[in-house]
Amino acid sequence: MKKNDATLQELVIFEEQGSGDYKIAGIEVYGKGIKIVRVVNVDQPLPPLIDEPEDYIPDDFHGDLVLNFLKHPDLSYYLVELCKKKNIPVIASGQQIPGAICPFTCCGLGKKEGLGAYGQQFGVPEYDVELTQDNKIESITVKRAASCGATFQVVREIIGLDIEEAPTVISRQVQYLCLSDPSDFDPVSGKSALHFAGEVHKSALKKAIDQALKERSK
Repeated sequence: MKKNDATLQELVIFEEQGSGDYKIAGIEVYGKGIKIVRVVNVDQPLPPLIDEPEDYIPDDFHGDLVLNFLKHPDLSYYLVELCKKKNIPVIASGQQIPGAICPFTCCGLGKKEGLGAYGQQFGVPEYDVELTQDNKIESITVKRAASCGATFQVVREIIGLDIEEAPTVISRQVQYLCLSDPSDFDPVSGKSALHFAGEVHKSALKKAIDQALKERSK
């Protein structure tokens, strides 16, 4: 049965020299009820200062949510101002732009109203796990995931592991997959996006394990 396009959340994505390709692939593979209606890729060399960002960013886009993977601050700020005028929410992970939703990483997005199917499915990861009697991971279900798909891809690495070992392994495996620059440290937290991604998945698995142990003890 074909999905009715009218029921799908329409996503518009802006990227710079393919900077969002990894996330786009993850959304296309793992997203449900989402349609990427347009991808704008700014792929030409850019000057340090851009006085006329409208030469690079079209204003004829329409959608329910915009993902901003642009790197140049002049383009990024201009895009957010456009989205404000259009009343379209915009997520700019790893950036700090007034008027945009700016989690530290894509997998750091909390649950917020108005982000539709994307906000329900992507952001801070959530797992459900089932344990064996000797406290090993028997099965795991992804409830919410990083948009790059790493949350799903690491599952096979922890099946059969002891619950004390599994969180550390999942953190390490996520960092192997993450494309964030490990040398790009946040001056406030002292953490890089790469390490943050590992830690947020580790915490999600620990929470799921604790819940499974709690349910079993009832």
